[in-house]
Amino acid sequence: MPAAPAAKSEIAYRFLKERITGGGYGPGYRLVLDAIGRELGISPVPVREAIRRLEAEGYVAYERNVGPRVAAIDPGAYAHSMEVLALLEGACTAAAAPYLTPDALAEAAAINDRMAGSLADFDPVGFTRLNREFHRALCAPCPNPHLRGLVEREWARLDAIRRSTFAVVPGRSPVSITEHARLLDLIRTGAPAADIETCARDHKLATLSAFRRVAGEHDARGADDPGARPGGK
Repeated sequence: MPAAPAAKSEIAYRFLKERITGGGYGPGYRLVLDAIGRELGISPVPVREAIRRLEAEGYVAYERNVGPRVAAIDPGAYAHSMEVLALLEGACTAAAAPYLTPDALAEAAAINDRMAGSLADFDPVGFTRLNREFHRALCAPCPNPHLRGLVEREWARLDAIRRSTFAVVPGRSPVSITEHARLLDLIRTGAPAADIETCARDHKLATLSAFRRVAGEHDARGADDPGARPGGK
């Protein structure tokens, strides 16, 4: 029995979202309905429905006379989310610190080691995924479920905005690993909650500062050149 239209739309949605979030379709990539439909063995109609859904979620943007493309990073939205996340993640990490067991800290350290090992053959999307795993491990035992929920929602918002920050600022990657190690040392040694919160917050804000520097350099080269903008193509 052939799949129902709704099921086909869901198949197309999951396929496209995985390609976008996994880096297969980078910012600016043109989404051709007929080609995607042929690849999936379905008509363009459910593909169009899936793309509209992804547009509503911020993953896709329509460009006049071109059609749907994978959305580029919105520098303003990214900055706002990172500022909020710096505050939330700092507080969440500090609250979770007393509940992080030696095994949990060892797991976070192992993730950070994997991040360091990935630098030789750098994959920004994979690095971003490991970075999220690291911070999720440190925030997981936070005793305040509302705070954890706010952090998770802001992470999800960033997923729709950025794809991978480290693709835009790859030089930030080794510094981020060093900052992770510093944060782990503070937690292991029982540092005051205020010190842990400051370290986690400043770590996130440092990434935002690096992004802003790159954005400023690209703007100076020419705002009319899509290739000169972070996430442009």
